[in-house]
Amino acid sequence: MLLDAYQRQITDLRISITDRCNFRCFYCKSADPIHYPKEDPLSLEEIARLARVFVRLGIQKIRLTGGEPLLRHGIEGLVAEIAAIPGLHDVAVTTNGWLLAEKAGALKAAGLTRVNVSMDSVDRVRFEKITLTDAFDKVLAGIEACQAAGLAPVKVNAVLVRGLNDDEVEAFAGFARERGVIMRFIEYMPLDADRHWTPQMVVPAQEVYERIHAVYPLVETSRQRSETARRYRFADGVPGEIGLVAPVTQAFCGHCSRVRITSDGKLRTCLFSQDDHDLIPWLRGGADDEGIAAEIRRLTLKKEERHHINDPDFVQPKRTMVFIGG
Repeated sequence: MLLDAYQRQITDLRISITDRCNFRCFYCKSADPIHYPKEDPLSLEEIARLARVFVRLGIQKIRLTGGEPLLRHGIEGLVAEIAAIPGLHDVAVTTNGWLLAEKAGALKAAGLTRVNVSMDSVDRVRFEKITLTDAFDKVLAGIEACQAAGLAPVKVNAVLVRGLNDDEVEAFAGFARERGVIMRFIEYMPLDADRHWTPQMVVPAQEVYERIHAVYPLVETSRQRSETARRYRFADGVPGEIGLVAPVTQAFCGHCSRVRITSDGKLRTCLFSQDDHDLIPWLRGGADDEGIAAEIRRLTLKKEERHHINDPDFVQPKRTMVFIGG
């Protein structure tokens, strides 16, 4: 069992397998071009080794993130290797959907169990404005391919920003009903490259709930204590679900069960940590799995009690979402 200093059991691991992304969503990356190195710091073998070590420590769920993880050559083989680890219950991917239509079947066959697709607008023009890509149809096709492959229910993530896409709340709910997906609304967090985040840009989850409930009555469903989203089904029985993730206005730090491996091989104990802990010297310096496990246990004890987004002296992390992994 992997525990932090506050006796929270760590059961969920996010691994960012690349910092490359072909979208330029403003809440993650800067609109200015960034030139990334040709090679990703962690090899697929090193990622798989870390996954095995973490599962032996009690990790039950692993999510592969980016950047855009489907850009990483060999991801199907990596999913297969991770899915085969004894004791692991869930292998998921968070993706922008660009390559999903062509890869969904192979990922399912490799052992993938769930998919989260980022989609911040159901309006084609606005989608292009947010992502700086013409990929709306590709994302829709990716969602459909996942459903056809048996990777359902698909979770669709939308980051709501006041004055940008908050007028689409009801349309997103309609999308969930029409497509039979889990529509998750995520409060805008201060992890943007350009440091434009302000509390006034956050659309509170309670507001989202009230607006949807007024149009499509909702019924709350049960969830695990460590789940980030409050979950709701539609009272009239129509397929689809609503999830509300409120790290800013309804922080769930007290039940947090997550740690992250960044795209350059560092252990990050909280999205809003100011410091990371480099595991590459352990991976490449001759340490055996037990030695790496001992270091992970030691570093997990440094996990923060809570984030400080709402504190007056809050300072945004030096590293943005594209490097940390969502």
